[in-house]
Amino acid sequence: MVAATDRQTRFESVYRAHVAAIGRYASRRTDAADAVDVVAETFAVAWRRIDEVPPDALPWLYGVARRVLANQRRGGIRRTALHTRLCEAWVQPVSPPPAHLETLRTAIHSLTEADREILLLAGAEELSPREIAVVLDLRPEVARNRLSRARQRLRDAMPDDEGASA
Repeated sequence: MVAATDRQTRFESVYRAHVAAIGRYASRRTDAADAVDVVAETFAVAWRRIDEVPPDALPWLYGVARRVLANQRRGGIRRTALHTRLCEAWVQPVSPPPAHLETLRTAIHSLTEADREILLLAGAEELSPREIAVVLDLRPEVARNRLSRARQRLRDAMPDDEGASA
């Protein structure tokens, strides 16, 4: 048990002595939210490898933080590439765009968040009222009623000449 307490004491000492320096290092290299993650991951590595941390811990911690930042950047590049590939696979351009698209978009945005969500689940995601009930944690009959009311509010929000087609 003594070894575990010694390791914890050593880690706490390293942490207190160097957390501010590692925080400044990360803040100069990335945004605030990511800097917090870099500091947390750097000290998680230090905790796991406390027996390998040299007496002059700061340069070693900088090296860990540098690798964490590099991993973070590579992950960001991979996420961006994946996002691009997914968008290309899922987004099917409408040719030509429907004339009433902007009118419909305006009408949808005039609705409440709850109405927009249920309409998009039905329209864009092509879910049935029963499936919408699962997503929204509702009883199926409640989902059907809410969908019906949201559709009516959308029709009411559309100009008279386009409300019937919505």
